[in-house]
Amino acid sequence: MATVAHTHAPIGAVTTLRVVDAVINVKSNLVEWNKARATRKALSVLTDRQLDDIGLTRKEIELV
Repeated sequence: MATVAHTHAPIGAVTTLRVVDAVINVKSNLVEWNKARATRKALSVLTDRQLDDIGLTRKEIELV
Protein backbone atom coordinates (compact mmCIF):
# COMPACT_ATOMS: atom_id res chain seq x y z
CA MET A 1 0.00 0.00 0.00
CA ALA A 2 1.36 3.41 -0.98
CA THR A 3 1.53 6.25 1.45
CA VAL A 4 0.58 9.71 0.43
CA ALA A 5 2.13 12.68 2.14
CA HIS A 6 -0.16 15.63 2.59
CA THR A 7 1.64 18.89 3.16
CA HIS A 8 -0.59 21.74 4.18
CA ALA A 9 0.50 25.34 4.36
CA PRO A 10 -1.49 27.95 6.20
CA ILE A 11 -3.88 29.82 3.90
CA GLY A 12 -2.21 33.13 4.68
CA ALA A 13 1.17 31.75 3.59
CA VAL A 14 -0.22 30.53 0.27
CA THR A 15 -1.90 33.87 -0.38
CA THR A 16 1.28 35.74 0.50
CA LEU A 17 3.29 33.52 -1.85
CA ARG A 18 0.83 34.15 -4.69
CA VAL A 19 0.97 37.91 -4.14
CA VAL A 20 4.78 37.89 -4.07
CA ASP A 21 4.88 35.79 -7.25
CA ALA A 22 2.48 38.21 -8.96
CA VAL A 23 4.61 41.21 -7.97
CA ILE A 24 7.77 39.49 -9.22
CA ASN A 25 6.04 38.64 -12.53
CA VAL A 26 4.86 42.23 -12.98
CA LYS A 27 8.36 43.53 -12.27
CA SER A 28 9.92 41.07 -14.74
CA ASN A 29 7.40 42.03 -17.43
CA LEU A 30 8.09 45.73 -16.87
CA VAL A 31 11.84 45.20 -17.12
CA GLU A 32 11.47 43.27 -20.39
CA TRP A 33 9.05 45.86 -21.80
CA ASN A 34 11.46 48.67 -20.94
CA LYS A 35 14.41 46.88 -22.58
CA ALA A 36 12.38 46.40 -25.76
CA ARG A 37 11.24 50.05 -25.65
CA ALA A 38 14.84 51.27 -25.30
CA THR A 39 15.94 49.03 -28.17
CA ARG A 40 13.14 50.29 -30.44
CA LYS A 41 14.01 53.88 -29.53
CA ALA A 42 17.71 53.35 -30.34
CA LEU A 43 16.90 51.62 -33.62
CA SER A 44 14.42 54.28 -34.67
CA VAL A 45 17.12 56.98 -34.79
CA LEU A 46 19.25 54.97 -37.23
CA THR A 47 19.15 55.80 -40.92
CA ASP A 48 17.68 53.33 -43.41
CA ARG A 49 21.24 52.61 -44.59
CA GLN A 50 22.39 51.80 -41.05
CA LEU A 51 19.37 49.56 -40.52
CA ASP A 52 20.13 47.79 -43.79
CA ASP A 53 23.72 47.23 -42.60
CA ILE A 54 22.42 45.31 -39.59
CA GLY A 55 19.78 43.51 -41.62
CA LEU A 56 16.67 45.34 -40.42
CA THR A 57 13.99 47.47 -41.97
CA ARG A 58 11.89 50.20 -40.33
CA LYS A 59 8.93 47.86 -40.28
CA GLU A 60 10.88 45.26 -38.30
CA ILE A 61 11.69 47.74 -35.52
CA GLU A 62 8.10 47.39 -34.29
CA LEU A 63 8.64 43.65 -33.85
CA VAL A 64 11.55 44.08 -31.43
